[in-house]
Amino acid sequence: MESPPSSIGQKLLNWIEWLGNKLPDAALLFVWALAIVWLASFLLAPVEFADKDPRTGEPLRVASQLTGPALIAFLTRMVRNFVEFPPLGQVLVVLLGVGVAEHTGLVNALVKAMLRHTPSRWLTPMLMLVGILSHSAGDPGYALVIPLGGVIFAAAGRHPLVGIGAAFAAVSGGFSASFLPASIDPLLQGFTQKAAQIIDPLKQVNPLCNWGFMSASSVLLILVGWYITDRVVEPRLAGTPIDGDAASLPTLDNGPLGESRGLAFALAVLLAGVAMVAMLAWPAHSVLRSPEGSLVTPAAPLMQLIVPLIFLLFLGPGIAYGWAAGTVKSHRDVVQGMTKAMGTVSYYMVMVFFAAQFTAAFSQSKLGLLVAVKGAHALTALQLPGQATVLGIIVLTATINLLIGSASAKWALLSPIFVPMLMTVGLSPELTQAAFRVGDSSTNIITPLMPFFPLVVVYMQRYQKNAGVGTLVSLMLPYSMAFLAVWTALLLIFWWANLPLGLHAGYTYSR
Repeated sequence: MESPPSSIGQKLLNWIEWLGNKLPDAALLFVWALAIVWLASFLLAPVEFADKDPRTGEPLRVASQLTGPALIAFLTRMVRNFVEFPPLGQVLVVLLGVGVAEHTGLVNALVKAMLRHTPSRWLTPMLMLVGILSHSAGDPGYALVIPLGGVIFAAAGRHPLVGIGAAFAAVSGGFSASFLPASIDPLLQGFTQKAAQIIDPLKQVNPLCNWGFMSASSVLLILVGWYITDRVVEPRLAGTPIDGDAASLPTLDNGPLGESRGLAFALAVLLAGVAMVAMLAWPAHSVLRSPEGSLVTPAAPLMQLIVPLIFLLFLGPGIAYGWAAGTVKSHRDVVQGMTKAMGTVSYYMVMVFFAAQFTAAFSQSKLGLLVAVKGAHALTALQLPGQATVLGIIVLTATINLLIGSASAKWALLSPIFVPMLMTVGLSPELTQAAFRVGDSSTNIITPLMPFFPLVVVYMQRYQKNAGVGTLVSLMLPYSMAFLAVWTALLLIFWWANLPLGLHAGYTYSR
């Protein structure tokens, strides 16, 4: 492979990596962030803001976190903040099943089988396609697709950090893009419809109002991500040594004698499990459906069972493979696989403890609400033309996303301001929601405050021991900036050509 090019862009990324890795450990960064929240909330609590909470209509006030009751409440909730941190349980449960599949050799066997039929040059788009498709399952893609990206690239003789970066870009940087309906669609639609009814009480917004645009976005992001991966990221990492646990890297030897037999048994168990879920979900009154009969709304039991299903659909085939291939002799081998998997996330759990405390304090202080509302009102006051306003919404959302990771939390704050504002100038709620989704996804991959960010750092450290926050930010910055630019351009092209945004969705609004 040719040596990485020497250019201003590459030097800038190297400088960002150097600077980021000079920062203290990620766990301590969250401690500093917590201290800043405490201090800022104390200083701003006495200030009377003219702004109102768009959700309640009440005056916006920052809540000091340095009062006696607030500190007592913080200490009281400390354990709960940790154990109820949303990504923690999902990651641990998924890794229990994946750990068995990896320990028995199933993951390595699947990777080798995939490489036999997929040329190395096609690995990047295939991996990004899987990452995009994982959006239908929600967050489990973080615990499944991203680490597999490193494994697959390493097995193909490519740098594993390149695979992690490509997978992270697809799973998180393009989170709103999907060919298939995802739980995020009805989640955002609910806020959009409620905000639109401030202006028009009869206005209805279809949950798939952005499906056409997001399907086209999936193709675009895969192509752009493919280019960034192969032409920007991989050349830059060409000289970076792999100094992690060499034993964890997959090999392309013939493996155990029973590998083919094990894969056949694992596939049979997997198909049986999928068929069983499909049979349970098929009836109109299935227990896996929501009260309205849907399988994909957040209230549907099927959506709430995604993580346990992934656990079982890895555990069962993993055990079947191990039994058939001879890598599982007793139940102790299964337990050992789970134990080994838990050992790989010990550092992540330390970071999660401090991240959870910061997130809780930041939420209680209402500083995020203040930033979002002030920014939205400043954009409103500019009274820009329609296209410029949409561009402003994308940029503002991308900026706020560096502080507030949850898409639903941001849209709950911003939709009551943006949706009615654009409706009054003749722009549809569906267009406003699409603009929000572009900005919300693009910067997920460069903010250490995103809940899964520390987990991806841990994945990288498996192959490069000194990888840190700066390493990951410099790796993902080209993806983030490229996604933000081309995705924004695609929305403007859709608008100019009057291409369908989705079901029952247009670009203009008139009563």
